[in-house]
Amino acid sequence: MHRATSRQGRNTWGWLAVPLLLLAPGALASSPAVPSTAGVTSQIGQLLLGLGVVIGLIFLLAWVVRRLQGQVGPRSNQVIKLLSSQALGQRERLLLVQVGEEQILLGLTAGRITPLHVLQQPVVLPETENATPEFAKRLQELLKRDAKP
Repeated sequence: MHRATSRQGRNTWGWLAVPLLLLAPGALASSPAVPSTAGVTSQIGQLLLGLGVVIGLIFLLAWVVRRLQGQVGPRSNQVIKLLSSQALGQRERLLLVQVGEEQILLGLTAGRITPLHVLQQPVVLPETENATPEFAKRLQELLKRDAKP
């Protein structure tokens, strides 16, 4: 019985294929089995050109964003400045923030920012030049030496 079913299935598909071939005899003959080399080369060229345009747009947009970032807002005369930060744990930090003339100690956790203390006397931080790490000092010396000649 299994053989009869498979024969019947084969015959059904065979009879369906014959009318399709009769209706479109030129369809199989006109489509080449292997695409031409010129067509493939043209498609690869178009693909590479499109890829180059997309990559060029990405670089252009990155350049524009970089140029506009400096013009969007003031950098050196910001009203709110982060003076110091101290990690207490993986997600907890203490922040010393200056707003105008007032310094505020903030507690920062994963879900909250809590003002802990408003300082009556501002904390005086050491100059950043004195606190520069040894590597940065050495790099500055090398850059100065290269700029002189």
